[in-house]
Amino acid sequence: MTQIFGDFNEGLPISQEFLMIGFSPSSIPLKQRWRNNGLSADFMADYLMTFVLSDDSTVSKYQQSEIKSAISYIANELLENAMKFNDEKVQHPISIRLQLYANSLLFMTTNTIPPDRVPEFQHFLQELTASDPTEMYIRQIEKNAEDEDSTASGLGFLTMMSDYLAKLGWKFETVQKDPEAIAVTTMVQLPVKLNLIC
Repeated sequence: MTQIFGDFNEGLPISQEFLMIGFSPSSIPLKQRWRNNGLSADFMADYLMTFVLSDDSTVSKYQQSEIKSAISYIANELLENAMKFNDEKVQHPISIRLQLYANSLLFMTTNTIPPDRVPEFQHFLQELTASDPTEMYIRQIEKNAEDEDSTASGLGFLTMMSDYLAKLGWKFETVQKDPEAIAVTTMVQLPVKLNLIC
C-alpha cells in the first residue's frame, strides 16, 4: 500500500548537499527525547547557516535570523510529530533529512504509525490539503480550546503553511507485513532564495 497526500514530490533531483539524522525508537524514552529534538533542530539550522554565510554574502543579518528560525521551527515540529506518533511496537528508525537546493529547502521525516491511527490521520490530511490554512488554523485553535486533552491539533503543519509558505506532503507505505508496519514520510518544501551552489 502506498498513498500520497498533499504536495509530496517524488520527482525532485537528489541534492548533493544534505544532512540526515536517524534515531532508534527504543534507545531512550520519549519524554527524554524532547530536549534532543530541539538540539537536533538547532543543529540542522546551524549546519545550513554555514552555507548561507559562505556562499551568499548578500543575505542580511535579519534574513539569516529568519531563515535559521524557520529551519529550527520546522525541523523541531517534524521531529516532535515523528516521535510522538511513532508506532512503538515497530523497531524501524525515525529519520529527518534536510536537502539544500538553490531556491528551496526540503525536509523529510520518516516514522512508523500505528495502523489503527492511519485512517484518522489521513482524514485530517484530506481536510488540511483541501482547506485554506489560515481558516483551518483558527478552527483548530477553537477545537483545542474545547478539548484541552487533544494531542492532534495540526497547528505545526498549519503554521508551516501559513507563516512560512511551505508546501507539505505525505507518503504512506507498508514496510512490514507481519506484524503490519506503516511508514509515513512527511515532506516540507520551504521556498528560500539563497542562491546556494548545490
